[in-house]
Amino acid sequence: MVSNTFRGTGVALVTPLNDKLEFDYQGLARVLTHTSKLDYWVINGTTGESPTIKVSERKAILEFIGNNNPNRLPIMYGMGGNNTQRVLHQIENTDFTNIQAILSVCPYYNKPTQEGIFQHYKKIAEQSPVPVVLYNVPGRTAINIQAATTLRLAEHPNIIGIKEATDDLSQIKEIASHKPEGFLLTSGDDMNTKALMELGGEGVISVMANAFPYQMKQLVDFCFNHQWIEAQGVLEVLLPINPLMYKESNPVGVKKMLELLGICEGHVRLPLVHATDSLSHELSQALEELLEQKKSD
Repeated sequence: MVSNTFRGTGVALVTPLNDKLEFDYQGLARVLTHTSKLDYWVINGTTGESPTIKVSERKAILEFIGNNNPNRLPIMYGMGGNNTQRVLHQIENTDFTNIQAILSVCPYYNKPTQEGIFQHYKKIAEQSPVPVVLYNVPGRTAINIQAATTLRLAEHPNIIGIKEATDDLSQIKEIASHKPEGFLLTSGDDMNTKALMELGGEGVISVMANAFPYQMKQLVDFCFNHQWIEAQGVLEVLLPINPLMYKESNPVGVKKMLELLGICEGHVRLPLVHATDSLSHELSQALEELLEQKKSD
């Protein structure tokens, strides 16, 4: 079953940039090596700064990752928007050689009805040559894919799952309780991963895993084994760091953390700006405390 390919810990990969804000191949190579023991990669998402990445760069990134994937990790590719026809055009003009599924964000800004959301995804699923994973992130899109709509879409043979980033656990519980067998329910919020998996979810697409892949995979693996106390212990270690990832908007925080780890530089493209000195100091302190805790363990 295709959805099983994306059980576990995925990472929403950053797009490393140099000081000229050009795509940094060497930085991406280090990020790929750093995250190579996770279960799959998600590229061209918000964490990858998809709104400001050129079409030519998207092709180059996809090709580079395809050629630098020794563990043959599955690839989920971000392909969504609030113009259905434009998404369909993008699908028509994409080489899917290295793509096993697409992740398609709920249409934002337009504020469609639930029927509009359903029809939008139905068109995408009919057009896409690979399976589709829905992405519900009301905090960014200003609209929620309601559980009833998710469950309706789950009946489509080419829609295999949802990345759910709502804080509404009752909605997550409703999806988990009524979804078809094999339909993937994965977390879009690192800190909600344990709660979602306790309700029947099957992993996370993580921002933090760019910098802390071992800890995020450990968290998910503990949850799969129903080792809830151990999973909570991992969450408590990461809890002080997580808000810093979003304090100046994602991926500013995680890119700065990667810079502190010596993996890639922290540059982002406008309208985002590089982490402030204040945030950089907080991240540095949090990293130092994490490393000290690891030593004591």
